[in-house]
Amino acid sequence: MSGEVDKSQYILPLDQPIVSLEVTSAFKGLCDQEQLYAHYISEASWAGGLITFLQTSIESGPIFVLLHKLFSAQNPTEFKAAAIEAGFTDDEVKAFFIYTCGVLSNAGNYKGFGDSKFIPGISKDRLEALLEKSSAWTDIEPLWCKLKDVIYDLEAGKTCLGYAPHGCTTYLSKNCTPEDNQRAQEWMKSQQIDAYNTRLFKTVFPDGKIDYEIRLASEEKGELKKETFGNMTFRLTKGDYSPLIGRVAKNLEEAAKYAANSTQAKMLESYAQSFITGSLDAHKDGSRFWIQDKGPAVETYIGFIETYRDPAGLRGEFEGFVAIVNRAMSTQFATLVEHAEDFLPLLPWPKGFEKDTFLRPDFTSLDVLTFASSGIPAGINIPNYDDIRQSEGFKNVSLGNVIPASYQMTVTPFLNQADAELVQKWRVASFKLQVGLHELLGHGSGKLLQRAADGVVNYPPSLLDPLTGNPPTTCYEPGDTYDSRFGPMSSSYEECRAEAVGLYLSLEPAVLKIFGHEGQEAEDVLYVNWLSLVWNGVGRALETWDPKRGWLQAHAQARFVLARVLIQAGVVTVTQPDENDLLVTMDRTALRGAGRTAIANFLLKLQVYKATANIEAAQRLYQHYSEVSEPWLRWRAIVLANKQPRKIFTQANTRLEGSYVTLKTYEESPEGMIQSWVERFQDPQPLYDALLELSASDEGHFQ
Repeated sequence: MSGEVDKSQYILPLDQPIVSLEVTSAFKGLCDQEQLYAHYISEASWAGGLITFLQTSIESGPIFVLLHKLFSAQNPTEFKAAAIEAGFTDDEVKAFFIYTCGVLSNAGNYKGFGDSKFIPGISKDRLEALLEKSSAWTDIEPLWCKLKDVIYDLEAGKTCLGYAPHGCTTYLSKNCTPEDNQRAQEWMKSQQIDAYNTRLFKTVFPDGKIDYEIRLASEEKGELKKETFGNMTFRLTKGDYSPLIGRVAKNLEEAAKYAANSTQAKMLESYAQSFITGSLDAHKDGSRFWIQDKGPAVETYIGFIETYRDPAGLRGEFEGFVAIVNRAMSTQFATLVEHAEDFLPLLPWPKGFEKDTFLRPDFTSLDVLTFASSGIPAGINIPNYDDIRQSEGFKNVSLGNVIPASYQMTVTPFLNQADAELVQKWRVASFKLQVGLHELLGHGSGKLLQRAADGVVNYPPSLLDPLTGNPPTTCYEPGDTYDSRFGPMSSSYEECRAEAVGLYLSLEPAVLKIFGHEGQEAEDVLYVNWLSLVWNGVGRALETWDPKRGWLQAHAQARFVLARVLIQAGVVTVTQPDENDLLVTMDRTALRGAGRTAIANFLLKLQVYKATANIEAAQRLYQHYSEVSEPWLRWRAIVLANKQPRKIFTQANTRLEGSYVTLKTYEESPEGMIQSWVERFQDPQPLYDALLELSASDEGHFQ
């Protein structure tokens, strides 16, 4: 079976770009107290980021331990010199270094963007011989012997994340089916438990009885609830990831000592309580304090947040970030917030489908100091809790030093020369515009129609569904959330809605002016914004589609869908000039005509179906445009042949020296990236022990 796999699609290229996030000047602008605050939250984030390895795959934690032990004993430069002297080629060593960087930056051996597995670009036997040259070989040999076959395994079910048998996951035990997840979800709903900080483990006993364990992430351990219905028992326990998440809490409590105000201190204390006890309500309280902490010098958020990688679309991946506010760049976003009420009424749905009151959020541009997760986004709109977002507010952040590092492209296949030159010139500027609109007015817009436990609904009886002309027949019932109703489709569907809002509102000259674009420049930025999204939808999205698993990445699927909408409208054309190439063209003159109309009509459906919890209609619509059939199946091979690697980021480290914090940066190379991770953990042995212990305890559920 594995012989049929094209292994080249699962190997990171030797020319994998590695870039650093420039943060030195921003960090130097902080006072001593702010630097200490940032340092301890960074420590919390990196400790919690190790949880993400365990969430990625059963082997990712042990792989991290092997690699970290190896390069802690012998730094990359020394290791390479010894390898070259022993007769290994420069490319062989580099292939191993690139694989190591991939594991570290993706928090495991599956891509954070796309969920597909990657393996070393050096054969198993050669890699074993290479590792034998390390001064750490005696220490790591037992780990290598256990992991070497797993690392290279590309059998069916191992090439991507997802439900078995077509994928693998550690969010649910291997024997869990979508039906098992639904049973557990219904029980959790009856207990008013959200799934963000949980995992699901199913045990079937010889007598046919089934035990469903819903396990909360927390330092404390124990059983909280237990109910039996017929042959099924549901248990709520706590203590998942205990040794690691306890370190997160400890560092947050230390950071709270250096908070700028009582709101920040209460925020961190609430997060710490959540991680100690497993209480999601405590994390929600922390999120409420976070919303109230307006304009901080150091911005942060931490916890089980995005649900992209859970095949059920319910459970959050751990991430933690620390960033420094760039006040000059934040001015444009603040102006966008000030005018948000002017732009929201322009969206193509009736007033009754918009929030009753727009709760003006903070919207800042941040220079990332620390971002521990399986990947670094360009912008964020959080918290993701429906009950808080709808009635209490949210925050938006644009990650200012990520955008220029990540989104400046040197190669743009599938475009004519004139379009490629425009994209090269205006891609970063247009992406800043799209991020602003996507986060603030995309994720920040739209109302959910809800019925409370007492039967009262949050919309008037006169409200009509604009698609049918009749009153809505569905809404969110007590205990429902958007994620629980829309399930695996929820992330991509919402990203598509936000991207569509960004396209639609970028047509407004007043919006373009806020970002400093007028006249011909504004027209070019607008055109590049639409063209870039379509180019990503056609020229890159299919990289993340799998014939058995379907779509593996929410944003990619969303952009493919929007490209299809614009192709159907006649605004975009895709042709195949020869057997190895595609050409994407867009009718620039049609953007404010057929383009606006097509996006408006599609966006109206997305919002109405979301607002009314009409999952059946939403699935019909979204799955239709998501379908990969001919000619897309044929074109996918061309897309894969022109695949461009995503950039890997090297991040700085903070270190406590006496009562002061110092910052160390690293070169933009595989060696610099690896060394940054070696120096990230001053006392790694307890972390090794925790990762190996937690991975071993989970093996029975996932193998």
